[in-house]
Amino acid sequence: MTPVQAAASPSRAKRPVKEAVLVGAVDLARAAAVEVADAPGDVGEHLGAAVDEDRLVSHRFAATMKGYHGWSWVVTLSRVPRGRNATVCEVELLPGDGAILAPDWLPWADRLRPGDIGPGDVLPFKADDPRLAPGWTPSGTEDDDAVGLDELALARVRALSPTGRAEAAQRWYRGSAGPTSAGAVRSPAECMTCGYLVPLSGSLGQVFGVCANPWSPDDGKVVSLDHGCGAHSETDVEHTGTDWPAPDPLIDELGVELVERRAVAPAVEPSPLTEPVDPTPAAPEA
Repeated sequence: MTPVQAAASPSRAKRPVKEAVLVGAVDLARAAAVEVADAPGDVGEHLGAAVDEDRLVSHRFAATMKGYHGWSWVVTLSRVPRGRNATVCEVELLPGDGAILAPDWLPWADRLRPGDIGPGDVLPFKADDPRLAPGWTPSGTEDDDAVGLDELALARVRALSPTGRAEAAQRWYRGSAGPTSAGAVRSPAECMTCGYLVPLSGSLGQVFGVCANPWSPDDGKVVSLDHGCGAHSETDVEHTGTDWPAPDPLIDELGVELVERRAVAPAVEPSPLTEPVDPTPAAPEA
């Protein structure tokens, strides 16, 4: 072996040799993909074959199922040394460059959104929740702790932290109960002047209250003081006349009303030759 051949031999050993037997076994690869698929029509046209290693070739077929745009069936074939028969190693459904992929997996607790909790659902305990802070710190003395729990009503282990109050305020103010909702923009007055508003205590009470109006769409909800709706306690609708035209008078032309008529004596007209008689009696002579 010459030095040139010796230098070229390692590079040829590392390069996979094109397998004519495995590359030509398209029907075998298709049959393996059809066996794994739910229906024969889920395996589409042959997209090509790639030589992975010596005696190892992968065939690709288009996936025609709905929702799998850009995916393909990949069937890997192999053969034994000096063998003339192909063997199926594995069948996979793999995404391509333009495939539609599902979003990255997130734990259940991180996927939850407001409104997802239903009857019977229980959230996992989060010990390091930044929205909560210790409601009270035990002193270690039973009597002192009893004063805090019984007399000061410090019964909650944790309460809202400044972070929790700030997040709640931003969420409420930017939501449907804030000043930018469609109903609030068109409302005649703000909630701060409504008699049905129940103020909140603490720092949140400077911006929010609870609606107690059964006619309001926000009844029982936290609303901002500059929110509003059409059920404000001090507003009224503008009274205008009816838009319907006045009806014509109804005349009954079929009914007959009987009216009793009294006889009237004819008037006697004075004669022009006679003087009219003064009806006033004459005064007696002295």
